[in-house]
Amino acid sequence: MKKIVKSFFLFSMLAVVFTACKKDENKVYFEGGTSPVLSSSVTASTLPLSFANKDNAALNLSWTNPNYMFNTGVSSQDVSYQVEIDTTGANFTSASKQTVSVSKDLSKSFLVSEFNGYLLNQLVLTPGVSHNIELRVKSFLGNNSAGLYSNVLKYKVTPYAIPPVVETPTNGTLWLTGDATASGYANPLLAPYDMSQKFKMVSATLYELTVTMKGGGAYKLIQEQGKWDTQYHMKTGGTWDAGDFEKKDSDPGFAGPAAAGSYKISVDFQRGKYAVTKL
Repeated sequence: MKKIVKSFFLFSMLAVVFTACKKDENKVYFEGGTSPVLSSSVTASTLPLSFANKDNAALNLSWTNPNYMFNTGVSSQDVSYQVEIDTTGANFTSASKQTVSVSKDLSKSFLVSEFNGYLLNQLVLTPGVSHNIELRVKSFLGNNSAGLYSNVLKYKVTPYAIPPVVETPTNGTLWLTGDATASGYANPLLAPYDMSQKFKMVSATLYELTVTMKGGGAYKLIQEQGKWDTQYHMKTGGTWDAGDFEKKDSDPGFAGPAAAGSYKISVDFQRGKYAVTKL
């Protein structure tokens, strides 16, 4: 009887081992791929951009298939791509890097107006000035896995000025008011707040202010003393330190920072964005 039990136990163990081996044989392993090779319709070192040609093609990019390989053969999964655009020297790590998603295709075309918009609104490059930029393509499988990067293309670009996303203050004046500030929601602002909460016009589309905030609360931006109907307010989704805004007599106000202290507020009408930095 003991021999029968031992034989049965041995048979069971062999069956488990055999089954485990069968399972191992069915596993799929990633074996690699080939970095895509990127090419462009513009072979010159300068990428021409102008408002007169804004509806024309700026450049057409194309790249080779990375041919992701598994032990079962070439991948049948959908491959996704991202075109990355950044300034030279940033090595595609800057916070302002432009990333354009491309699903499955092996090419991407850009209009002049579209590409110029990336340079101004995302990379925040100064219009009318020559800049050096770089482009590359990243390929990847699901869940952003197995990323491969192409060669890098380099261009000189001079973005052209476009109308700002948000209409700028009519008289070049901008003030801060609200319960996040020392003045409270005063409009018009009385001395000394009419000066201490007045923005400096850095350029036609950029205003900045360094001010002491109380912590908590909210604020709004007014361009005319005593008027609310020409104010600027934060768009829904913004946070105390960054977001989008628009010209409108509406809520919500800009959220004040949680902690009291000195802050620098930048209001960028060209991009329709604001940023707040604790000093």
